[in-house]
Amino acid sequence: MVRISVRNEKPVVVYVLLAITILIYLLQEGSLFLTGTDIPSGLGVKSNEAILLGQWWRLITPMFLHGGILHIAFNMYALFSFGPMLERHYGRWQFLLLYLLSGFAGNVASYMSTVPYSLGSSTAIFGLLGAYGMFMYQNRQIFGDVARRALGNIAMIAVINLIIGFSSNMIDNWGHIGGLVGGTLFAWICGPAYRAEGIYPEIRVVDRRDAGDAARASLAVGALFALLAVATSFLRLR
Repeated sequence: MVRISVRNEKPVVVYVLLAITILIYLLQEGSLFLTGTDIPSGLGVKSNEAILLGQWWRLITPMFLHGGILHIAFNMYALFSFGPMLERHYGRWQFLLLYLLSGFAGNVASYMSTVPYSLGSSTAIFGLLGAYGMFMYQNRQIFGDVARRALGNIAMIAVINLIIGFSSNMIDNWGHIGGLVGGTLFAWICGPAYRAEGIYPEIRVVDRRDAGDAARASLAVGALFALLAVATSFLRLR
């Protein structure tokens, strides 16, 4: 019998992220209804001009804003689909770091590559997709055929979404790519990497990673994309 030591906890971070994002969307809709203006989006959307003026929070806040009911419904469904499994394997704080850094990376990539305003949590969702793929790849010997099927499905989902993104000027594909890269890098450095211990039939699977790996991953991914954002601003202000 093989037992994997996974945290058997409710995915609290996923639930909190869902609640916060839905609440902000309700504030957006309420603001539109009462004033005719989406005030939260005005304050937090990714705007290259505003970021150049020093409003750096706009590299984080877009992941909590959405442009319509279908937009938020799709992203929250994806978060609810991928999030709980990843949170149980990563742990709450590491999962939160994964989500936020993926969104940050995606918004930086969007800032570097696209001019229009952008918003939506799909930057972070693509980071979760990349992290899920890296998790399955790094643990393919443990999960076997399950990992191979999962990797095929993940690759298909990513390719289809990127093709759709490049076929429409309404989709921030560079934001998706940045989130995918950020989440994959984070998972590569600190994602759960299991090994089997014990003697058959009592074999258990434990994580080789330690707490310091998450700090190193956060520093590496955060610093990389922060430097890219600063360099982009410097070149545009010259």
